[in-house]
Amino acid sequence: MRGIFLIRSRLSLLLRAPAVTCSRSITVLPYSSSKCTVQPCLDPLVACMLPLSLCSSFSTSKFDSELVGLNHCNEDDDHEDEEEIEPHNEVVSEDVKTISKLLKECGSNRKELREKLEQCDVKPSNELVVEILSLSRNDWETAFTFFVWSGKQQGYVHSVREYHSMISILGKMRKFDTAWTLIDEMRKFSPSLVNSQTLLIMIRKYCAVRDVGKAINTFHAYKRFKLAMGIDDFQSLLSALCRYKNVQDAEHLIFCNKDTYPFDAKSFNIVLNGWCNVIGSPRQAERVWMEMGNVSVKHDVVSYSCMMSCYSKGGNLNKVLRLFDRMKKECIEPDRKVYNAVVHALAKGGFVSEAMSLMKTMEEEKGMEPNVVTYNSLIKPLCKAKKTEEAKRVFDEMLEKGILPTIRTYHAFMRILRTGEEVFELLAKMRKMGCEPTVDTYIMLIRKFCRWRDFDNVTLLWDEMKEKGVGPDLSSYIVMIHGMFLNGKVDEAHGYYKEMKEKGLRPNENVEEMIQSWFEGKQYVAEKGMVDLKDNASGVGKEGIVMKKTEREGNFLQQPEVRRVVRGHGYSFWDE
Repeated sequence: MRGIFLIRSRLSLLLRAPAVTCSRSITVLPYSSSKCTVQPCLDPLVACMLPLSLCSSFSTSKFDSELVGLNHCNEDDDHEDEEEIEPHNEVVSEDVKTISKLLKECGSNRKELREKLEQCDVKPSNELVVEILSLSRNDWETAFTFFVWSGKQQGYVHSVREYHSMISILGKMRKFDTAWTLIDEMRKFSPSLVNSQTLLIMIRKYCAVRDVGKAINTFHAYKRFKLAMGIDDFQSLLSALCRYKNVQDAEHLIFCNKDTYPFDAKSFNIVLNGWCNVIGSPRQAERVWMEMGNVSVKHDVVSYSCMMSCYSKGGNLNKVLRLFDRMKKECIEPDRKVYNAVVHALAKGGFVSEAMSLMKTMEEEKGMEPNVVTYNSLIKPLCKAKKTEEAKRVFDEMLEKGILPTIRTYHAFMRILRTGEEVFELLAKMRKMGCEPTVDTYIMLIRKFCRWRDFDNVTLLWDEMKEKGVGPDLSSYIVMIHGMFLNGKVDEAHGYYKEMKEKGLRPNENVEEMIQSWFEGKQYVAEKGMVDLKDNASGVGKEGIVMKKTEREGNFLQQPEVRRVVRGHGYSFWDE
């Protein structure tokens, strides 16, 4: 009770008290008032000596590559991956339906697909190509077949956008050589087509498969393509590394290249966000926070929002409020992301009324209207705490203010549903609001129905995902295979595994080993069962010799004896 009282009193002071005299102490931990020093992640002497190109293994690729956006606090950003190709309303719907029908009819038969494409009377356009690539982005062979066909049609030339869409699909499926071939084709057609965004696509795809060496060498390919390598491009590399959990490598690069790219807050904030919101390690985040002070880099509002988001996710409300208080003392004006982190921490800690009051303060005193991310920050912890009625009231209030929910809003409610009827009822309402399910939605629901052993609805969702062109992707297959196996459906799991391999989707080593052990284990059990049945029926031993009754009894007598233990006078001994 005392803890709750202290938090509420602290919060009331933070919301009402004016900012005090500004002071900055950049060498302290974000929640402490005492100064201390921390060793950096790397030995500074080693970091200074290593050039960028020697930070990892050298690439064998001749050419080196995706659109990378800087995402400081990914909890607050309701966006999809930048490389995802969004359909456009301007596309001629009839042409899209015609091509989509051809793709479904031909399936994996590429030769038949090429023949039917040559026979159809559809004239490709930039919008049509982007739309079809979006629909077939999880089947690279189909997408590439259509891409090549459209490029050969008279009156049509691929633009940078179509090239980038196809390169993104190829990189996602790890077809890097083919992707580089397209980049080489772009350069031969017009050197100006290859820009920094083209190479950033490849950098990001290499980072996604944890090939840091090739990502760095692709960054060095900027010179080969006569592109500038400024601080913004370097920070895009850091952002791509951190986005796919290569945070340690990104931090290493900052120190290795401090002479070429001087320390600044944005570079450190990218790494700080990686530890805070991608890896989720408060300890490492605090170390980077301290290191920023040690190298005289001042913390800004993004630094604070990253740390507060990290503490908020961990449920450490006290540290969130201390940081909020410290921001005021240092005259740093909180932005919407900071308020969202505090709202999330308060709701997660059970202080719902205080979270609502803070939202009103944002709007009335600070002039910041709560957006959908702010309401999601309140709805998610309420749903997780099974406070469904309160979450629904917040949802209704959001609608009254004219704020439309996003897919993440509905995901929060889907996680607490308990019946199939509730799931499909919410899906219908979601579609009615103009929010279509994504591949993450289908993965969540397939996993849920597998736990419920409702395989009819699992199949229904899987087929719907295929029909809508949303998936399946590698993650969908892994979830499906895992769900089938855990429910004893090994044959079905192996069938999805074969389908995944046929599409060129490569699972990671753990999944590959798991699938192989399932299949081999089934064969071993079946074979061993047949041998045991034959042995029991014919009395055949391990050597294939028929044993007599006396021999079987002799074998039995050779087994260890079972003696009776007698206890007495504090000792235990065999009964003679």
